Amino acid sequence: MPNPQQEAIPTPTFETEPLDTSRKRLQPTSSLGAAVVLWSLLLGMGMLMLANGLQGSLLGIRASSEGFSNTMTGIIMSAYFAGFLLGSTLAPRKLRRVGHVRTFAALASITSVCILIHALYVVPEVWIAMRFITGFAFAGLYVVAESWLNSQATNQMRGRLLAIYMVITYLGMGGGQLLLNVANPDTYLLFILVSVIMSLALVPMLLSASPQPEGAQPEAMGIVRLLRLAPLGTLGGFATGIANGTVFGMGAVYADRAGLPVQEVSWFMGAFILGAALLQWPLGKLSDKLSAKKVILGCSLGAIALSIGGVPFSGGSMLTMALMGAGLGGLILTQYSLFLAAANNLLTTPQIISASGTLVLMHGAGAILGPLTAGLLMERFGAVGFLYTLTAIHVLIVILAASVTSKPRQELDAEEGDHPGHYVVAPSTTSPLSAAWVEEAITEPETGQLEFDFDAEPEPEPSEEELAAQQQEAAAEAEEGVVQQVDNEEGVMNDRVTGMEDDWHLDGHIDEQAQHLSEEERRVKSEPERESY
Repeated sequence: MPNPQQEAIPTPTFETEPLDTSRKRLQPTSSLGAAVVLWSLLLGMGMLMLANGLQGSLLGIRASSEGFSNTMTGIIMSAYFAGFLLGSTLAPRKLRRVGHVRTFAALASITSVCILIHALYVVPEVWIAMRFITGFAFAGLYVVAESWLNSQATNQMRGRLLAIYMVITYLGMGGGQLLLNVANPDTYLLFILVSVIMSLALVPMLLSASPQPEGAQPEAMGIVRLLRLAPLGTLGGFATGIANGTVFGMGAVYADRAGLPVQEVSWFMGAFILGAALLQWPLGKLSDKLSAKKVILGCSLGAIALSIGGVPFSGGSMLTMALMGAGLGGLILTQYSLFLAAANNLLTTPQIISASGTLVLMHGAGAILGPLTAGLLMERFGAVGFLYTLTAIHVLIVILAASVTSKPRQELDAEEGDHPGHYVVAPSTTSPLSAAWVEEAITEPETGQLEFDFDAEPEPEPSEEELAAQQQEAAAEAEEGVVQQVDNEEGVMNDRVTGMEDDWHLDGHIDEQAQHLSEEERRVKSEPERESY
């Protein structure tokens, strides 16, 4: 039988919500810290962009050497972006089912196979099909990377983190242009090199333990809803898709038609991407401090001036073409991350994955039009049709940035029924149903009728002043109820503590009695026994 004196005295405990330490670990406070945490993702994307940059220019030059017309080359390059449309819609579903790492590995493997088929069958129809599948895979890869990055970013550092991501991708694509000089494009060696690089891009992702985004259920985010939440980012993603599709789909063709040899074509495209890499970080940092709209307007106006001014220099010296390419790259290719940041700043975490797929969808839809439009204008005006296409696109972007405005987040939430700004903080012991009643009492005015009273005539809606007064009164009552509940809980806790203090005093008294009895027993035993006569 246990000794009551040896039982441990219970100490008062208080229920507290567990600290979400994983969230702190998954969301570093600086863009550099987030980039270090996600090093495997950024390295894998950098290697994929190295291969993608090489294959884009390689296919353009090889198509020209095989005698494909400008229109057919444009169709082949546009098939890549047509695959974007399907890939951007299916990728978010796969992310929800199998996760980011497995989706990344599967799609990268598909791209590694497709480039080899280009080398085996130099036929326009086969190339169109393989470009479509490659575009499908890369759309999913972009959704994986951008949703992963945006889930780790805050609004204060999103522009800089996306700038790091874009710098790495552009450096990879620029390095891919330089790899054109490794072997003759008319052979199969460069095709094999692209496949090898794409396969190696899986290694960092599969062998690292980078934290994945939380498994929260993503919200549905179609084009219509995203247009209402982030109109500038959505429409701008479509417009930059046209621009980027023109650059990557027809840039090498433009340089080739302008009279540059293969080696100088690679330097031209490398300068184009190098300019983007150099300006990406300053522009991203500037967008975190200023309005993204202002930065986008400045870049678009500069791109218009440089495109028009570069027409007389088409087919000039290598230095002139490289400088023009670097300037255009820095002003054009940097805008995609700016529109991404502008859109994601207005979204919540559960909306980011689905929104990333929708933004890639809009970007891919625009990118389909880029090579097609540039190919038609180059057929009509020659090589300078490439510059005319870029000019027209950025006139459209200037109009969008100057005219499109986004509603404040609270107004959008109110339209969707979220009722922001009228919540009361409830203690952790309050049930979710009780918290819902508190919110309902605040947000829904009393009508004085039963819910299903269909026969009675509806009362006139209260004015804004009456509604505000009712909400304030309901809020005060709810707050008073919460305070009373907290006071009651404090009273119960004080009673428990008082009871435990009494138990402690009683235990102390028992210990004193036991000690006194022990002393009496020792004294009695020490006395000599008396003899009885």
